[in-house]
This record gives sequence, structure tokens and C-alpha cells, in this order.
Amino acid sequence: MTWLEFLALILLVGILFFLIYYYFRGAKGDISLRKPMESRIDEYLDRRFESIIQEYSLVRTSQIQGFKELNTPLLDESEARAHALEKAEADLSGTLDDLDRRLDALEHGVAGTK
Repeated sequence: MTWLEFLALILLVGILFFLIYYYFRGAKGDISLRKPMESRIDEYLDRRFESIIQEYSLVRTSQIQGFKELNTPLLDESEARAHALEKAEADLSGTLDDLDRRLDALEHGVAGTK
């Protein structure tokens, strides 16, 4: 390997590290590698949504507060339902696994008696 090839390899690795750093710098949220720019824009908007609304005076603060007071209990209730459904799903999955084991044991028992 010549020194020119070595420099080209170093340059290529440097560019690769720069691109990886650029897409992940300051990232708090979930950045998709399939759509890095779209996910970065979504993350930026999620992080700065309230300040954008206030900066451009799109909605009055009293309207935002009223919306939060009205919808926060509904969101909390929905989250509680989702957690209950996840627990029920886990319980049902465990029950189905147990039933599958019992069925396999019965099938082996019947096959062994023939």
C-alpha cells in the first residue's frame, strides 16, 4: 500500500465518521437510518413545537392551557388502558404457551400408547 492509497483511505474513513456524526449529533429521539433527514426534522419539530407556536403567535396561551386541561385526563386514561391491554396480552401469551406445552405432552402420550 502506497502512501497515496493510505491517505485516500484515511480521507474516506474521515468522511464516513463525519457523516455518522452529522446525522446523530444532538440527537435525543429516534433517528431512522432509512430516512435520516425526515426523522431529524420530526425530532426538531417535536422538541421545539411549543416555542414555534409561541414565536409565531399561532395559538393563545389560554387556548393551549385549556386544551391541555381538557385532553390530559383522556390521554392518561388511554395510557392506562394501553398498559392494561399489554398486561392482558402478556397473560394470554403465557396461557397459550402453557396450553401448547400440554397439547404436545398429550400428543406424545397418545403417540406412545399406539
